[in-house]
Amino acid sequence: MNGWLIAAAVVFAGGVGPCLWGAARGTTGRRVVAQNMATLLLCLVFLLLAQGYGRTAYVDLALVISVLGPAGTLVFAKLLDEEIRRTPPGARLLTPVTLVGTPLTVIPLCVVTGPGRSLVKLLVIGVLLIVGGAVTSKAVSRG
Repeated sequence: MNGWLIAAAVVFAGGVGPCLWGAARGTTGRRVVAQNMATLLLCLVFLLLAQGYGRTAYVDLALVISVLGPAGTLVFAKLLDEEIRRTPPGARLLTPVTLVGTPLTVIPLCVVTGPGRSLVKLLVIGVLLIVGGAVTSKAVSRG
């Protein structure tokens, strides 16, 4: 077991577990925020697993999640607009986790990967996660 796999296990256990709890319990708005946070953290876990196991297929999976995760959150926010407005979820933690967690994961992976197509994929995933997190947290907090 190497450091990348340990980091993936820590992110998964420390982040995805509470997100699943939040998605299973709580108000509608909190469930949408928990779902969005879980997709962000799962994307980061897949990036760490890709480096830990040396499998580029996990990077492709992270790319797909970084596109579809925020899109799904926006769909839920639109469909559940009235319920979210009644009880605002408080998405204050989502933006800092996105703005801090994504670079803390993607930048070391970029350094290890080196120049090439994989570096470009990692940078695209990082930008998609940051922009998607910012847009979805605004959409959910406004209702």
